[in-house]
Amino acid sequence: MPIGLTDTPRSGRACEAEARALMPGKASSVFPTPCRPALACTTHADANATSRRLGLGLNQQTFHLFPKLREVDELLRGSARLRRVVYEAHPELAFTRMNGGKPVLSKKRQLDGFAERLKLLAKHGFKWKPQTLSGAARDDVLDAMAVCRTATLIAAGTATRLGPERLRDRYGLPMNIWY
Repeated sequence: MPIGLTDTPRSGRACEAEARALMPGKASSVFPTPCRPALACTTHADANATSRRLGLGLNQQTFHLFPKLREVDELLRGSARLRRVVYEAHPELAFTRMNGGKPVLSKKRQLDGFAERLKLLAKHGFKWKPQTLSGAARDDVLDAMAVCRTATLIAAGTATRLGPERLRDRYGLPMNIWY
């Protein structure tokens, strides 16, 4: 989930632009983060109208992330301790790194894309025998494992940060993606 929100959709987040540039052919997997005023809306129509009024419309796919975005935003705004240990990561960036800097272009929900990601995870120490897990689609499990790898890189001090180190939103939340 994105951490650190802009006040207008036009200003965007530098880390997202950098992430898209690192993933040619897969850039669309980095959804545009909504601006803070749109996040306060409870319907897609209102969020889209608010965002559009500020410069750029909002797609339905991004709107479906609002409950989790709000949850993360509220948690981090309320806890300086969590702000020191919670980082934003992106699974497709993690897979790109595991794949020698080349984006994994196959779709993760298709057999070949799933198998390719599973193989990359195993190569980097995250072996998993696919099984049904209640409440989680198997491709979501792969994404979770990929960001766990990013967490190990952060802990080791070897992760890469996108976006300026000191860039913060109006609440002091960082606007960086790690991989």
